[in-house]
Amino acid sequence: MNDRADQLAAQLARVEERIAAACAGAGRDRADVTLIVVTKTYPADDVRLLAGLGVRQVAENRDQEAAAKAEECAELPLSWHFVGQLQTNKVRSVVRYADHVHSVDRLRLVGALSGAATAAGRELGCLVQVALDAGSGERGERGGVAPDAVGAIADAIASAEGLRLDGVMTVAPLAGQYAGQPRAAFDRLVEISSGLRETHPAANMVSAGMSQDLEHAVAAGATHVRVGTAVLGVRPRLR
Repeated sequence: MNDRADQLAAQLARVEERIAAACAGAGRDRADVTLIVVTKTYPADDVRLLAGLGVRQVAENRDQEAAAKAEECAELPLSWHFVGQLQTNKVRSVVRYADHVHSVDRLRLVGALSGAATAAGRELGCLVQVALDAGSGERGERGGVAPDAVGAIADAIASAEGLRLDGVMTVAPLAGQYAGQPRAAFDRLVEISSGLRETHPAANMVSAGMSQDLEHAVAAGATHVRVGTAVLGVRPRLR
């Protein structure tokens, strides 16, 4: 392997060790937690190297970068996750390559995703993004809906043609009652997930945790962790 491949292999192994240790500490099976590697700002060459190391789930948060990268890596056995805030004018592009959208947070977006997925003949997995820093009727600073709006968005996804309700997602908030308390935030997300599964039992994905707080997410019960920096390194500054 070349130097970059060696670096990625070592960093990926360390993240795997962290997830395994967190699972052991929580009494969970390692197979119950899926690692999604967030490859934003890194080139398609890194995605290829990661695929060679066994990574199968990758994520992006900007369509322009994601669409080009997914096309360049189209022959690889990868599932693509879109995790950024999504504008409706980007939906047709995102639907062409994404298997999951983690950031569904308004009815207009549900409608746009449904229309695009149906036109493309695809079924798209959708997660409701929960903003734990938002009050009733508000949206979060980093996107997402307040907890009391999750049910309405989830019902809309579940009844929309071309969409599949997969679960919920959150980002540990920087403000509000959960600021600086990732474990409490992720516990709250898991509570919301449990409530959602009473009416939508197949919506069992809980997407939470990143490089700095994945252990808290695993302990709380997350099924998917989204890790970028710990695998790929400190990101270049965006211009």
